[in-house]
Amino acid sequence: MKRLLAGLFACALATLPIASAAAAAPREGVASLQPMDDAEAARMAARVRGEFLHAWTGYRTYAWGHDALLPLSKAPRDWYARSLLMTPVDALDTLLLMGFDDQAKEARELIDTKLSFDADVDVKHFEVVIRLLGGLLSGYQRTGDPRLLALAQDLGNRLLPAFDSPTGLPYVNVNLRSGRASGTDSNPAEAGTLLLEYGTLSRLTGNPVYYAKAKRALVETYRRRSKLGLVGERFDVDTGGWTRTTSHVGARIDSYYEYLWKCWRLFGDRDCLAMWKPSIAAVDRYVLEDVHGALWSGQVDMATGVRTGHEYGALDAFFPGLLAYSGDVQRARRLQDSSFAMWQANGIEPEAYDYAKRDVTAAEYPLRPEIVESTWYLYRLTGDARYRTMGKVLFEDFVRYCRTDAGYAALKDVVAKQQADDMESFVLAETFKYFYLLFAPPATLDLDDVVLNTEAHPLRRIEPR
Repeated sequence: MKRLLAGLFACALATLPIASAAAAAPREGVASLQPMDDAEAARMAARVRGEFLHAWTGYRTYAWGHDALLPLSKAPRDWYARSLLMTPVDALDTLLLMGFDDQAKEARELIDTKLSFDADVDVKHFEVVIRLLGGLLSGYQRTGDPRLLALAQDLGNRLLPAFDSPTGLPYVNVNLRSGRASGTDSNPAEAGTLLLEYGTLSRLTGNPVYYAKAKRALVETYRRRSKLGLVGERFDVDTGGWTRTTSHVGARIDSYYEYLWKCWRLFGDRDCLAMWKPSIAAVDRYVLEDVHGALWSGQVDMATGVRTGHEYGALDAFFPGLLAYSGDVQRARRLQDSSFAMWQANGIEPEAYDYAKRDVTAAEYPLRPEIVESTWYLYRLTGDARYRTMGKVLFEDFVRYCRTDAGYAALKDVVAKQQADDMESFVLAETFKYFYLLFAPPATLDLDDVVLNTEAHPLRRIEPR
């Protein structure tokens, strides 16, 4: 009966304007929560492991050997004409981290024996780097399996032609067999979120070309900043000129900032630190703003700093974690409270939210991990156990609305809680991993030893040869 009533309630909500359901005043943030003790955290970690295994088993049952699971139709989905085993590669280090050794061994055997990059397919350079190259490198570092490193090096070589542009900025697509590159409409995130993976490949193989190509792309992106120190949202790869000059920390820019800091952390590259400092100062000055007594990040013009929008969303929610990781805990706490308020407005976060009007502007939820990521970083870096309680709220909502018989489904609409037939590989690579790390003992992952790439693949520090 409760399930029936919940369905009727969801249908009723679906007929309401999005704004009316989202306009509730934000609740208090972490200060309103009670700290979680270690015993409850251990129980929550066990729950997360169980739900991760449920999602993995769904993939194993209905989509084994394919890129992803369709959790409602219980069918496989591939990105291209040939499977690149996105989910097994993306999930491998999560399986290992959670202690699912048998499942990890099976996944590794599938990857070792079935994965081949000799395919006449045009792939998304950025997505393949963060998911596949990052996953193979992390898997190799955790297992020592030389076949994973061989696959990573083969993939890296096949992707390198993406950088053969007049500017050194990478093209969007590259053919894995021919090396033909295409796609000139790119952005700072796709150009600047490559150095952790390519740099680690250089350190492991002793070949400096990967590091050099990826670092040049990061530097070329930074060089095109405005006089205010801001980057725009889109540029042309061939000319390097900006085609959209809106600046923010959300989609198409987000992980550019993340990698400026993390490349300093992983490689000790002082050029990255030198680029990070003026970049974050510009964001602090122009992009962040106080509205309704809370801290948010919105949109401004990169050349003038004039405010052009007040949208925040699921992807922006990574930024509190980055602020905390880079030492700005005070602003990180305030922005995390805003992320949590956005989540609580509908019981789960939307893709985009107008914080000035308190309206949902894009209602889907693709199972994104960023708010959980920030919750984990804040717990780890402050020791404040109330962030674990915040994570429990997030996890229970996540399970309540997204769980299916076969796995976890995205939501078409966070107001109506209507599910979509989609379970991206990042759910297993990131969302569940960050939930688990939040509740597991801090020693489970040593932040002094590893840096997580933007797909949550832990990459270990390596001294240059």
